[in-house]
Amino acid sequence: MNRLDWCSRAGGPLRGSLRIPGDKSVSHRALMLAAIAEGDSRIRGFLEGEDTRATAAVLAQLGVRVETPAVGERVVHGVGLHGLRGSPQELDCGNAGTGMRLLTGLLAGQTFDSILVGDASLSKRPMRRVTEPLAQMGAHIDSREGLPPLHVHGGKALHGIRYELPVASAQVKSALLLAGLYAAGDTEIIEPHPTRDYTERMLAAFGWPITFSPGRARLAGGYALRATDVDVPADFSSAAFFLVAASIVPGSELRLPAVGLNPRRTGLLQALRLMGADIVVEHPRESGGEPVGDLLVRHAPLHGIDLPEALVPDMIDEFPVLFIAAAVASGRTRVCGAAELRVKESDRITTMAAGLRMLGTAIEETPDGAVIQGGAIGAGTVESLTDHRIAMSFAVAGLVATGPVRINDCRHVATSFPGFPELANGCGFALQVAD
Repeated sequence: MNRLDWCSRAGGPLRGSLRIPGDKSVSHRALMLAAIAEGDSRIRGFLEGEDTRATAAVLAQLGVRVETPAVGERVVHGVGLHGLRGSPQELDCGNAGTGMRLLTGLLAGQTFDSILVGDASLSKRPMRRVTEPLAQMGAHIDSREGLPPLHVHGGKALHGIRYELPVASAQVKSALLLAGLYAAGDTEIIEPHPTRDYTERMLAAFGWPITFSPGRARLAGGYALRATDVDVPADFSSAAFFLVAASIVPGSELRLPAVGLNPRRTGLLQALRLMGADIVVEHPRESGGEPVGDLLVRHAPLHGIDLPEALVPDMIDEFPVLFIAAAVASGRTRVCGAAELRVKESDRITTMAAGLRMLGTAIEETPDGAVIQGGAIGAGTVESLTDHRIAMSFAVAGLVATGPVRINDCRHVATSFPGFPELANGCGFALQVAD
């Protein structure tokens, strides 16, 4: 893949109404559940990103027909719970950690062997947090010291377990619930902190009996999924970059319609409001079982906070752009309890700290977070380490920097947010491909 560097500069106020791409987490789950449902499901608002396309390609290898009648739409011809077919080729998840972890749970209950692989970044991400509890359910999964590739052995009789997650993770919870569809008895997951409940809500929408509440989910094997249509809301994690951008650029006002507002996903919204942000939810409603609303955000002076640890699990993907908000805010911001950031596409604590120091921000890295002293952001060059959320966060930083901010190696942004530069520039960013 060719290298792609960006240069972000300060411009004028951000204005307009932006249609944010569909939610990546919902898109992954909709594909998987539709694939093993009985009947045909239509997915609207599907995220046309590299990660979600990789999941669709894997399901096609497993014998599922997935049609694309239009951009942002998929029709999935379900094969039923036991209708997947093994593939002699490796199943390439690309950069998709969500795809790999959830597919591991789904494939643990099949009759055939599968080998899941990923790109260089995904191949460094830990998978024991998924494979170890799956082994307790009777699965047999080989790995390279806990890292991909993962060889999922088929033909294993799974049984339900009661599992208390040592670290809150919606991906691990979802993988175990998917394996639980194929397990004898009940599978119950207890979390130390509640995480997003997309999988639980969607299983219910597809007709599988499941009980769940914040921090707990339980289902039994032996039922069937019924095809259903899914309207994917706009991705809150993608909207996050524009929420922060409009908050910190004077004179800005942006409207973001139909954004998913799952309460286990919107910790950043609460954090920004604690910092003084002016963000209003208009026309709150439900779509496909998911809460949705139109977000109106206007510029407002931000101030530093001690981030409540209770918000951390509900904003784990949004921390890079929160760091940018903190770097601009008056006073000090302290983040604790976010050690999970160290095992994302990059070590996001170290990567953000290094980048902000390059731009003149005083930041102290801690084992599970950081202490950020707000002030002016300077010009400079930062490394994204091919982490899409790091790249987009520093693109936001460039809007209020004293000079150009160059962001190296942004090619993976398309994994989660295809068309980001065009959408950003359309509302007032000054983002260009760097020489």
